[in-house]
Amino acid sequence: MRCDRARHALRRRLALLLCSLCVLSAPVPAAMLETGTGLAALYEAQVDRRLELPEAERRFYAARLAAALFDVGLYALPPEYFVLVDQDPRVQAIMVYWLSPAREFEFVGASPCSTGRPGQYEHFYTPTGVFEHTVANLDFRAEGTKNAQGIRGYGMKGMRVYDFGWVQGERGWGRPAQSSMRLQIHSTDPDLLEPRLGLPHSKGCIRIPATLNQFLDRYGILDADYEHAMAEGKTFWVLRPDREPTPWSGRYLVVIDSNRSERPGWASVPPARR
Repeated sequence: MRCDRARHALRRRLALLLCSLCVLSAPVPAAMLETGTGLAALYEAQVDRRLELPEAERRFYAARLAAALFDVGLYALPPEYFVLVDQDPRVQAIMVYWLSPAREFEFVGASPCSTGRPGQYEHFYTPTGVFEHTVANLDFRAEGTKNAQGIRGYGMKGMRVYDFGWVQGERGWGRPAQSSMRLQIHSTDPDLLEPRLGLPHSKGCIRIPATLNQFLDRYGILDADYEHAMAEGKTFWVLRPDREPTPWSGRYLVVIDSNRSERPGWASVPPARR
């Protein structure tokens, strides 16, 4: 059994390495940047854990995304990308949408994620709302080191950690109350925890597949504020040198709870596809 687990872990690491090499060597065709949905084909090719949402579900989440933004006064935004998370424990999905010039939210891709699992000390329910990704809370990269339990909490070395700063979250332990928590999107241990994506399992942050982390990173999906700062002459070590940002870099993470009565079939936890 130990040998089988070791072989599985090795195959997983090799697959992720090969995926990284493919990403590094394959520039984005110009035709794919004529519209923001051009990245959908790259999402399918490069992200190894994906969810296949029916068209009705894509429209449902587009409406929820639009409503969440409208509720906080963000109703006159330019075309850009958004990251949407459904933290309903029966769903646990992360999605990328593009707001078109026609004011339509177009689906790019979806993957399983893990949000907060209550019941233990310092475990929060992942808060819902609209969160801005800015240079006020600089991102960093995983060191790839293991903790006392042998887990690489931020994933493999070099994975980007998207930092949204301190927010108020509902405690998942003790008496119901709000406390400050650090909200992040990040990868997780590829061998021990990534297979559990699709189920609540974090302390409150949003865990995502490593290949989705690379996708967001390479194409600057949430880097609008970084792009603005660089235009003013600033530099950021955290940005990868081979990045290929599009004209539609965004800045908003939107977290909702769809309050399902049962787990939808499309949200079943898929295996890695590489």
